[in-house]
Amino acid sequence: MDLVVFFAVLAGAAMHAGWNALVKTGLDRTTSIFLLAFIQGLICLVLLPFFAIPAALSWPWIVVSALLHSGYKIFLIRAYEHGDMSQVYPLARGSAPLIVAVVGIFVLSEPLTATKFAAVCAIGLGVMLMSSRLGSSTAMPRKALLFALGTAVFTASYTLVDGIGAQLSGTASGFTLWMFVGDGVLMTLYALLARGRGLFASARGNLASGAVAGVLSLGSYWIAIWAFTLAPIALVAALRETSVLFAMLIAVFWLGEKASPQRWFAGALILAGIVMMRL
Repeated sequence: MDLVVFFAVLAGAAMHAGWNALVKTGLDRTTSIFLLAFIQGLICLVLLPFFAIPAALSWPWIVVSALLHSGYKIFLIRAYEHGDMSQVYPLARGSAPLIVAVVGIFVLSEPLTATKFAAVCAIGLGVMLMSSRLGSSTAMPRKALLFALGTAVFTASYTLVDGIGAQLSGTASGFTLWMFVGDGVLMTLYALLARGRGLFASARGNLASGAVAGVLSLGSYWIAIWAFTLAPIALVAALRETSVLFAMLIAVFWLGEKASPQRWFAGALILAGIVMMRL
């Protein structure tokens, strides 16, 4: 993986942890996610004329991707309603790199050396360890666990769809913009069904955090889709999940959540994976 791509994906990981923290701390997470999706969709709509239109082959992938991203956000909302960020976030993200790596090797025939595969496994195991009972004095609530696992399935699915779709599109930026426009429309419909007429009144109170989260989310995943066209999907997916390190630091030092020695060990395991990825 090129050094520029490597550090760009790390920066995107930090942005991803940032917008999740804003959603977790919001009084109304459905409204916060709606604002995030609406604002990033609006930004993308404005930018569409300045980027190439994706190739015809990629449009089915764009549609499926928008559906998967919306499903991911809906499950994430429910997971945060029942569990701590320091537990939900790692589990929701952690299993995805392993799934993506296996599919990348055996289905997409992506080249992956033994060292790189070990790096993917170290990162994946590290993030899952963070959400285990070993990493906390209390067990993860059952509902939080189920919704976090559902979120993980959506994460792995849209990662693979976006990696393939972006490569077929001929324009990573065009693919990103059209996908987020679709996601914005779908999440607006969901939020209206969930909140009704009270949605916009609630949105006014969350406007600042929603706008910041939208910009961070868009920037984070725009980088990821661009990276999918330049490096193996499995490596990008694994490196992107280092966002759990940033999320843990935010959870501990900003949200006041506790992190045991085992969870710090999990963080060290993730760092080891990052180092192996650069060998």
